[in-house]
Amino acid sequence: MIKRLALIGTGLIGGSLALALKSANYAEHIVGYNLDLAVSEQAKSRGIIDSIAETIPEAIQSANVIVLAVPMGAMATVMTALAPHLTNDMVLTDVGSVKACVAQAAEQELQANHVRFIPGHPIAGTEQSGPAAALATLYQQQRVVLTPGEDADQQAVTIIEAMWQAAGAEVVRLSVAQHDAMLAATSHLPHILAFNLVSLLAQGPDADDVLNYAAGGFRDFSRIASSHPAMWRDICLTNREAILPILADYQQQLTHIKTAIEQQQGEALLTLFEQAKQMRDARFLAEK
Repeated sequence: MIKRLALIGTGLIGGSLALALKSANYAEHIVGYNLDLAVSEQAKSRGIIDSIAETIPEAIQSANVIVLAVPMGAMATVMTALAPHLTNDMVLTDVGSVKACVAQAAEQELQANHVRFIPGHPIAGTEQSGPAAALATLYQQQRVVLTPGEDADQQAVTIIEAMWQAAGAEVVRLSVAQHDAMLAATSHLPHILAFNLVSLLAQGPDADDVLNYAAGGFRDFSRIASSHPAMWRDICLTNREAILPILADYQQQLTHIKTAIEQQQGEALLTLFEQAKQMRDARFLAEK
């Protein structure tokens, strides 16, 4: 059990973790901090946190575990603010969607304490945001990736692993490079495509008419374009080294499809579509 958990950021991801740990009776006291005090008050009213801190040093005082659940662009700033107040018995983790920049920031900002920072990323979420979107069941049977460095404190790794397991998640370990490449392909690229398609249609002269006729396929594909824009801006910029190659591959594949349509190469289209269907059905229909 965690005696005192400091939650820096109480939105969907951090708030859901807090609710899951409360449901499992795994956290004795959770203190929350947000830059916007109104967000902290909303989190407290929902029972996500037990008390509100008005500063980061106040939030982490006497904490056993510190979870950074803030946008990627704020990670380094938060680390700078808490670094002088860390003690040797504090363990830290994050929930960011990009790991290379977080690991680098931890090494620079936390210095000797970076060995007790265990980078993490829950592969779960919705297009909603804020404390109102938090769900106690969000991590049930979902994967959480940890990317501890070679010099990571193994006791700290065990503590963070146990925390996520208490929240209902399956914990796996990957290298930072593996994580960032995989997420670029399976999460970051799809979000870019969804944002781009909706933006493209919205800029057209007949946007209202087009969107009025949008059916289930468009809604399914575009759902993630309702995600937090600033958060996804930060993800794109911080994981650009992994995103740009997969984006280039996608553009090349799209050019092949365009050529096949122009030249009426039906067999080429059918082969591509069948391969895609078989791969997706084998992976996802088997889970149902």
